[in-house]
Amino acid sequence: MPALEWTEQLENGLARMDDTHREFVDLYNAVAAAAPEDFLAAYDAFLAHAEAHFAEENQWMEAVGFPGCHRAEHDRVLAVLHDIRKRVERGDMFLGRRLIEELPAWFRNHVDGMDAALAFHLNSIGYDVASGALLPRAEGDDAPRSRGCGCAALSAEPAA
Repeated sequence: MPALEWTEQLENGLARMDDTHREFVDLYNAVAAAAPEDFLAAYDAFLAHAEAHFAEENQWMEAVGFPGCHRAEHDRVLAVLHDIRKRVERGDMFLGRRLIEELPAWFRNHVDGMDAALAFHLNSIGYDVASGALLPRAEGDDAPRSRGCGCAALSAEPAA
């Protein structure tokens, strides 16, 4: 199974997000390389990371009023991960391995689209992810702190 390689192209300029994405890649690679008898344990570690990773990003989005399409994608992915986990536990390794084959393409797209928009937005409004607060503005910076992200353009649903 090919590994998911961390590259600078996956960086979004938000250190905490980039660090979490590196962890995602490392845990993904552990699942992808796991022997059948170790697959479920590696998958469980990956799933626990995904839950914490998405919860953290969801918390940031909630704090700044970021549109919900990003959270909805997290929820969909977690639902699939949980469903596949149950199937693997019952012995259906085919779907577990198939999911692992598909995740790199989803991850790259998600990082390049929705996560890039979130990182840009958080940086542009001066939101500090460590403290959960807006950073003080530079003197003379009177630009409005936007609460939108253009997330609708990333949605698979047509605009109304």
